[in-house]
Amino acid sequence: MADKTLKDLAKEMKGIDICFLSTHGADGDVRTRPMSNNGEVDYDGESYFFALENTFTVQDISNDSRVALGFTGKHWKFIAVQGSATLSKDKAAFKEHWSKDLDLWFQEGIDTEGLTLVRVKAQRIHWWDKGSEGELVL
Repeated sequence: MADKTLKDLAKEMKGIDICFLSTHGADGDVRTRPMSNNGEVDYDGESYFFALENTFTVQDISNDSRVALGFTGKHWKFIAVQGSATLSKDKAAFKEHWSKDLDLWFQEGIDTEGLTLVRVKAQRIHWWDKGSEGELVL
């Protein structure tokens, strides 16, 4: 296994626009959906996403904070993040993490009714890069 630092992984994740967020439903099933990864932000072990409060995303995290993120990059790079998620309705946090591209999904911007900020704090990051792989525990 090769070693990479969080800074190395952050650099690789910056170029990946969409990742997959997996949650645990109340029935125990795993639910996965695409989410926008804001490449303008330097990754520090935390990821932020927006969802509406009436979605499975928010409902699942309310019941079970364990989540996973999956990233696929160019040239056979894959990154899997295991962590815990928290939910916030704080408009100051919305502003801090808002990107103009989000207006496509949330037409009222940070004033969209039911808007919720999902924060994923990584606990373990596993990566594969061509013939090598490694894991970083935070």
